[in-house]
Amino acid sequence: MIPTVLTVAGSDSGGGAGIQADLKTMLAHGVHGMSVITAVTAQNSLGVQGAWELPVEAVRAQYRAVVDDIGVQAVKTGMLSSAALVEAVAELLAATAAPVVVDPVGVSKHGDPLLAAEALDSVRTRLLPAATVATPNLDEVTQLTGVLVEDEDGMRRAAGAILEFGPRWALIKGGHLPGDPGRAGGNQAVDLLTDGTEEHWLRAPRLDNRHTHGTGCTLASAIASGLARGLAVPEAVGAAKEYVTGAIAAGFALGAGIGPVDHGWRFR
Repeated sequence: MIPTVLTVAGSDSGGGAGIQADLKTMLAHGVHGMSVITAVTAQNSLGVQGAWELPVEAVRAQYRAVVDDIGVQAVKTGMLSSAALVEAVAELLAATAAPVVVDPVGVSKHGDPLLAAEALDSVRTRLLPAATVATPNLDEVTQLTGVLVEDEDGMRRAAGAILEFGPRWALIKGGHLPGDPGRAGGNQAVDLLTDGTEEHWLRAPRLDNRHTHGTGCTLASAIASGLARGLAVPEAVGAAKEYVTGAIAAGFALGAGIGPVDHGWRFR
């Protein structure tokens, strides 16, 4: 049997992030990707021109149709723009016996808001407790916890603050930290994975490529794919980091703005 992975997220019409990035990533990892679409966006390389949230009943029906018939070995969540959607998805996840990767999407790569301010409390109290792994970037950490991260010690504080909301593991993505080329090892993209006891620091070269649209979605989907294939959390995250680093290196221009990472880089 091919492992099955379900993404619960928004659609990116430009194909670089969201549902489209998730399904491409899952294909690249040898799992069968399935989708619950939570919102439709009009989006391209320049930004998000519009977003339309689906009704809660449509989201719930999609989820039940897939899980009740096909089943899942892992679930990944992305754009959940309202408190009502967050709470409905959290309820569905609580009744699903599969690991969950929560990407608490707050803003797009272009800075467009994708999460209503009134939904933040629902993310903290309902969604994060359902997560096997939560994968916030530094902006999302600040949005959720108020912790402003400026260095690796700050990443450790941020992880502790996220873990207080209940996920089993926190992956704090340090890609937005300023690099220091003058310091040994300073020009790196550093992430911290921890469950409050173990710490795993993941380091990769900071690549000079502006075409990075979809990195967060891609990383979370790669982790979910690894978990569906039976990897432990640290191994799944390490493999996902390696995959995303390659995808960023191969990122390409598309349109007039920020292009996507290359989800199929291993095939070329």
